[in-house]
Amino acid sequence: MLDVQQIPHIWIPMSDGVRLAARIWLPESDAVGPVPAILEYIPYRKNDATMERDAQIHPYFAAHGYASVRVDLRGSGDSDGLMLDEYLPQEQDDALEVLQWLAAQPWCNGKVGMIGKSWGGFNGLQVAARQPPELQAVISVCSTDDRYADDVHYIGGCVLASDMLSWASTMLAANARPPDPTIVGDAWREMWLDRLENTPVYAEEWLSHQRRDAFWQHGSVCEDFDAMQCPIYMVGGWNDGYPNAIPRLLEGYSGPRKALIGPWAHLYPQDALPGPSIGFLQECLRWWDHWLKGIDTGIMDEPMLRAWMQEPVAPQPYYAERAGRWVAEPVWPPVEPQPLRLLLSGAGLSEAAGETVTRTVVSDERSGIDAGNWIGWGRDTDWPTDQRSEDALALTIDSEPLTEDVEVLGFVDARVRVAANQANAFVCVRLCEVDELGQSTLITRGFLNLTHRDSHAEPTPLTPGAFVDADLRLKVVGHRFGKGHRLRIAITPAYWPWIWPSPTPVELTVELGANSWIELPVRTARAEDAALAPFQEPAVAPPPKVKRLPHAAPVRTVTTDVGSGRTTITNDFDFFGCRRLPDGLEYTETAQDCFSITRGDPLSAEVTCVWEMNVGRGEWKTRIATRSTMTATEQTFLLTNTVDAYEGTKRIFSKTSTKEIPRDLV
Repeated sequence: MLDVQQIPHIWIPMSDGVRLAARIWLPESDAVGPVPAILEYIPYRKNDATMERDAQIHPYFAAHGYASVRVDLRGSGDSDGLMLDEYLPQEQDDALEVLQWLAAQPWCNGKVGMIGKSWGGFNGLQVAARQPPELQAVISVCSTDDRYADDVHYIGGCVLASDMLSWASTMLAANARPPDPTIVGDAWREMWLDRLENTPVYAEEWLSHQRRDAFWQHGSVCEDFDAMQCPIYMVGGWNDGYPNAIPRLLEGYSGPRKALIGPWAHLYPQDALPGPSIGFLQECLRWWDHWLKGIDTGIMDEPMLRAWMQEPVAPQPYYAERAGRWVAEPVWPPVEPQPLRLLLSGAGLSEAAGETVTRTVVSDERSGIDAGNWIGWGRDTDWPTDQRSEDALALTIDSEPLTEDVEVLGFVDARVRVAANQANAFVCVRLCEVDELGQSTLITRGFLNLTHRDSHAEPTPLTPGAFVDADLRLKVVGHRFGKGHRLRIAITPAYWPWIWPSPTPVELTVELGANSWIELPVRTARAEDAALAPFQEPAVAPPPKVKRLPHAAPVRTVTTDVGSGRTTITNDFDFFGCRRLPDGLEYTETAQDCFSITRGDPLSAEVTCVWEMNVGRGEWKTRIATRSTMTATEQTFLLTNTVDAYEGTKRIFSKTSTKEIPRDLV
């Protein structure tokens, strides 16, 4: 390994005069000469929020012969300008200029790779679709190809109530933080006030586009996969919100591609939970060495997809390790028999058609309380708990006990023939595994706004009482169902707080028979799975000396007022932790998301998200406090967002914005 030189701060100039703040790690050896560069391009502040994580990843790459670069997006960290939303054309335009700047540096040989998790995974794909000549390869971790169907805003054409406002409130607080005076000098206060006054509330724009329109098509690389003309390595986890993009890209993109799906949450796999974690940075080097240095590492001779096949487990909200084994597919879609179709009939879930019958299920606002988190973070409260309470509120169809193990890898597809008593309704379909004790473990689920049954771009109201075929694609999964266990399909017209409830209570009638079914992507276990080469143990660069500051552990609580019937779910958490960095900068944050609803009254739904962030060093101390709420009537959504900013103990800024947005068949 090579010694590493760090450039803690450097400005990258844009053509419009804006400067982007960057930190660079270089291999320190005259014998190396110009080397390829690796870029991570995100808005999460290189000097504080991601400083500790960055210091373990980028020096590792530099020590193996790469220039590794962390750039703060325009309007974030110490970079100039404003960040007006996610994934705008400006963000991509800036990235093209950053790539050109990197390739022109004397320490770079002109070849650049991009790596990123979440936001950085998204924009790596989006920048690849712009076809910059400098970009030679991408590693995209926990990302999506479709900003409408598979991100924090909408799911199945439904408003993702659990995450849309929560993420918008996170960015509201994050964007309100000041730049660092030690970097930008006396201009820091003017820059801060400009951000506070002029950075918009993202949720207002997101909620104004309730259909899959041009707003969401922009940045969705699934619109034209082959616009990306460089090798792509997709990485994700079953406990993340984003694994669906991985099989879609493998199938839709014709260029060089690979994929890896572990048991992990929304984290880089070298330190992800649940375990097992892997030597992901070593895996990255094999990719970079192949595509940026022309070294035959053998990585492209291996199967296209490697995935963690999960074993049956008892339901619980946290797993330190997720039981399973690695399996592989040489190509995707895999060469397998036809999917196993099981009919939803009055007699149960089976291959044989039974008598056609109808069953009715009514919306109950308690459905979804045991759902777990849409996006896992490796916390103690991420996973869905025992589903028996959920199942009791649903229409359930069970199979007979399995006579042998059944292994599935891929998307579970479902069709349910349904009629609603309202013009506006949705359906949730869950697939669970029920063990010999009756414990119900949620395996996968899917949603469809029934007004979107034919199109997410042009929804149409339902005719109350008229049957329609609802086709749902459930979340991708790799799982082995155990012999002696039952499969259970559970159907509901409510799923709070994941899905914003329909404006009026819904009675859903389901036709059970030949027209309602699920298809399982059955996979045959193979001897060659056991012969897969093991991943290396996790390795990172030495972490910086950081002092942990006191902060509360993540907590999820559920309370119900028996008299009023109001149930409240409260999540207390933080993203980047609380710590004092080596240069004396202190960074702390706390957050709370609160979801409440009264049984029988969908219009009582309310989401409240509160953030506090503190950034300071010595006598320089700043604090941000934000509060965001979302409610609805039958006709509109109402958003209220408040930002307060403090320098020391003095409040120097306060702003409240409200916006009423018409409901558009959601």
